[in-house]
Amino acid sequence: MARCPSSYARSREATVTEPTADAPSRIECRVDDGFAGWLAGANGSLAVTTYQAGKVVLVGWDGRRVTVLARDFPKPMGLAVDGPRLLLATRHEVVLLADAPALAADFKPDEPGRYDALYLPRTRYCTGDLNVHDVAVGADGPWVTATRFSCLARLSHAFSFVPAWRPPFVSDTVPEDRCHLNGLALVDGRPRYVTCLGTTDAAGAWRGKKADGGVLVDVADGSVRLRGLSMPHSPRWHNGALWLLDSGRGALLRADPERGTREAVCGLSGYLRGLSLVGPYALVGLCQIREKHIFGGLPVQQTHPALLCGVAVVDTRTGARVGLLEFTAGCTEVFEVAWLPGVRRPMLLNPAHPAQTDAFTAPAFSYWLRPANALPEPPAVP
Repeated sequence: MARCPSSYARSREATVTEPTADAPSRIECRVDDGFAGWLAGANGSLAVTTYQAGKVVLVGWDGRRVTVLARDFPKPMGLAVDGPRLLLATRHEVVLLADAPALAADFKPDEPGRYDALYLPRTRYCTGDLNVHDVAVGADGPWVTATRFSCLARLSHAFSFVPAWRPPFVSDTVPEDRCHLNGLALVDGRPRYVTCLGTTDAAGAWRGKKADGGVLVDVADGSVRLRGLSMPHSPRWHNGALWLLDSGRGALLRADPERGTREAVCGLSGYLRGLSLVGPYALVGLCQIREKHIFGGLPVQQTHPALLCGVAVVDTRTGARVGLLEFTAGCTEVFEVAWLPGVRRPMLLNPAHPAQTDAFTAPAFSYWLRPANALPEPPAVP
């Protein structure tokens, strides 16, 4: 793991990871003093997914500076925090990870106490390539946006997925990405609002009006509550209001779905994806635009010719950007930004990491399989 410096003036390489087939070998970032100061006092850390770089990036605080750790996953996208658990959507799976805090303290025997959380893989749902975007954990368990099938779905031990709801303007549950249903907001533990990039009912037809064809749909009755959005993402219910990203315009919105009203809290210099609300602050993911055939011609490109990739901290009371973490190399897009409350220095192991097979947890105890407590191999039989 390497560290992300706490000012632009001292920016340098921040994270170096092993190369993978679909990810660059290096991610570099820098933070401004506003981001470092906010994170130092916020009592938490961030988990950022980037499917372009194929990584989950953990951003923490070690008491002196911002720290960054990156783990490889195949096309990581939606990420939901459910107490000590994380639900992560990847290319062909949805992975449930759980924190083992007792093991976190001893993850590095030569540096006890370096980490205060250790997320270990616990369950892997083999979904196939549903193109899952947002995920959430409700009162009755996990929910996912099965974007390829234009529906909300449940996870299953017997099937790839269980379709549970689709917008009334989509006539069939087929793998055609008819409306690009991508975002999900829970209210009182139940799915309530979704974002779609169009109200279209043909394969990929939403691309024809991507600049202003986006909508917010009420799951309760199927009604369209907001229209004219530009590639919206990441609806979130917080403090009695709905927040979402008008991504193609680079705007963070506060909305009243019942009245069909919205207001722009701020504009940011990026194509926006990924939103987490922490008290009066919003953590917003910013992306550059890579796929011109999909994302070209959006309003944000006219407003901000030079787009950034990173995470902005926005004071929603004033609309001011009070901090920025910027990815400067190896990462050009962000999908999700999740807040880990009470965790200052997280560690996460992917299913391929060798250390995860040496970590044992039970309700009453936890152990590392280390040389000191490993059973010796029996002598060879002549």
